[in-house]
Amino acid sequence: MSQGCWLVSRPSADLTTFRRNFVRQVIGPMAVLALSIVAATAGGLHWATRTSDSVALQRQTRLARLALSGSADQIAYEQQGIATWGQLIQQLARRQPDTPWLDREVGGWLSTMFHHDMTFILSPDGKPIFAFVEGRPAPPSSYRMIANDLAPFVAVVGGRRALAGKVDYGLAPRRQSTVLTQASTVYASDATLVAQRPAAASVMRISTGAADGSKSLPLLVSVRFFDARYLKELSAWNMLKGLRFSQDPAARPGEAGVEFWDEMNERIGFFFWKPELPGSRIGRLLGPFAAMLILVMFTAMGALVRSLWHSGRQLTGAVLDLQASEAQAQHLAFHDVLTGLPNRALFYDRLEQALARARRGERCAVLVLDLDRFKQVNDTLGHAAGDVLIREFAVRLSDTVRAMDTVARIGGDEFCILACDIADDVDITVLCDRILSVVDQPFALLGSQVFVGVTIGVAIAPDAGTDRGELVRKADIALYKAKHDGRGRFQLFAPFMDETVKLRGQIEDELRHALSDGQGLSVHYQPEVDAQSGKVIGLEALVRWNHPVRGPLAPGEFIPIAEESGLIVPLGEWVLAQACRMAVRLPDLFVAVNVSAVQLRTGNFVERVVGIVTAAGCRPGLIELEITESVLLDEESAAAATLHRLRDLGFRVALDDFGTGYSSLSYLRQFKVDKIKIDRSFINNLGSDAEAAAIVTSVVTLGHAMGLTVTAEGVENREQMDRLSDAGCNELQGYFFTRALPEDAVVAFIAKQTNFRNVA
Repeated sequence: MSQGCWLVSRPSADLTTFRRNFVRQVIGPMAVLALSIVAATAGGLHWATRTSDSVALQRQTRLARLALSGSADQIAYEQQGIATWGQLIQQLARRQPDTPWLDREVGGWLSTMFHHDMTFILSPDGKPIFAFVEGRPAPPSSYRMIANDLAPFVAVVGGRRALAGKVDYGLAPRRQSTVLTQASTVYASDATLVAQRPAAASVMRISTGAADGSKSLPLLVSVRFFDARYLKELSAWNMLKGLRFSQDPAARPGEAGVEFWDEMNERIGFFFWKPELPGSRIGRLLGPFAAMLILVMFTAMGALVRSLWHSGRQLTGAVLDLQASEAQAQHLAFHDVLTGLPNRALFYDRLEQALARARRGERCAVLVLDLDRFKQVNDTLGHAAGDVLIREFAVRLSDTVRAMDTVARIGGDEFCILACDIADDVDITVLCDRILSVVDQPFALLGSQVFVGVTIGVAIAPDAGTDRGELVRKADIALYKAKHDGRGRFQLFAPFMDETVKLRGQIEDELRHALSDGQGLSVHYQPEVDAQSGKVIGLEALVRWNHPVRGPLAPGEFIPIAEESGLIVPLGEWVLAQACRMAVRLPDLFVAVNVSAVQLRTGNFVERVVGIVTAAGCRPGLIELEITESVLLDEESAAAATLHRLRDLGFRVALDDFGTGYSSLSYLRQFKVDKIKIDRSFINNLGSDAEAAAIVTSVVTLGHAMGLTVTAEGVENREQMDRLSDAGCNELQGYFFTRALPEDAVVAFIAKQTNFRNVA
């Protein structure tokens, strides 16, 4: 008899016993097991949701603090492209800046591109001279409503002690230096209350960062309020839902909050948001499954397993999302925002690891790269094109190096490469050649094709040392040497370069002392002769330095150092003052003075020249200012305006070394010079080179057609003088007449009034 039949046929007592035993032995244990599983699952789920919610809330709190505190660094980063813009500095140097230009290029740009609510420009004495508020021009007096709120910023940047980049308030601990801004940029930025409204504010010096030590500079002030639009952006950037600000510490239902203070320990207020709680979301999803487990205990075991598996997968997804968010924050801390490349911090960390291996014998190299003509791209095509150029350049570099190497953007147009495990110098030479080759290809920027170059300095470890700072310094020295030799090339560091840099530093210091006490410096004068009459009609002032220890130094040994250090400005003014004194002494002659590009970049160059000439009692018409073609190329817009002003005041302008660079008819028409001086390289070959004679004839014809005086330099014999005179040159200059002479000697020479036409 089967068991099934037995169950059916047994009496009711046996059936009751069976049911009792079944309940006790099967259903009971199953129920206990099921309840235990449900209890364990419920308890585990509760713990998991609470833990996940807690971790997520902590992460979002950190993100909120980071986003709010970083907003001050962000607004400073957005400012620096304007504050270091050469065209803005030129505008502010003018007596009457072009207000519509400022509205469009400064206020309009910061408002449209970065949504700055307020933009002001303060004069060096702190007075507002420009205002752009709520997307439209405003009277400068509107700055008064926020002047008290930003007074600490203005005081620090305008005159109190300041550090490169961040500013030490002296009132509270200083934040870590930002990686967004250039090391030479001086500014104060913080999240604070402006007009009783929370805002990110920054005050930055308007300066190219030249090391002149001056603090009397205009200031750029930017304010962006933490209004609904800005908080909405922060919400989107940092995944903080419903971010809002309040002075009331009470949170609304379902909100999390953080109290926010500025760097001077003044409370700004409270920021609230609706936190994302993945644990609670998971709990809500699993609730119906738990109810099903209670109702269908035995038959739902499989569904329970599948549900738990599905829930486990969701929980894992939530944890992975959390890890991805943290990884993203970690990435942003060590990578450049514009290019995605490692930044300075990550580059230095990897360099330290490579140098540790270098101490055990493995060779590595640091390459410092600087884009050539990047400033021209920014000035002509705008900052947007400059950003595109930087990104495209980063892509080309990354595609050129090996996977084990590191390409980093250090700031602006400066990049570094860490090349690891190199066999010898040939590997570096090949790498540098590849980089130069890929950069030589044109860049497509906003519909235009642009050609730029790159200059590279290289230092190899352990040959150049295994100290991080020393290795980078030597790579910079090699970069400087490459630039000095003509740019668009690479240079490996060699020990003599360090000595050269030290020697240049010594000469710079000694030249500074010579300028302060006037010892050793003098001006010699080389006559310029009328080609027809043979009489002296002018002098060219040439600086000489008789060093007390090194003896007479050629101008080529100290003039380039003066230009790079900025000493060319006081040196040029000293020479001009001596030339004016000579012009007063010999009023029938003009005196020519050389002017460098560095002097032309000086904001008040015209005023300083006029002041020196006036103080000497000299007429502007007796002074001739000589510039080179490179000045016109490098400073085209600034040079044109400056030279026009000087000519309007009566000064004469001569274009020196004509024919050796890029001069063209358009340049002569644009800059309205009075004279062109044919370079001596053409004169040297006169008589032996038909091409040189043709060039001289063409230049003379061109100059006369435009009403210009034509001077030939480097005349060394009678044959050259006769040929140049026959070609139509107006003036001649060279050793055939005399070398440059000291003041008294040249006066005596002129007193003789030798007619060189009669010299055999």
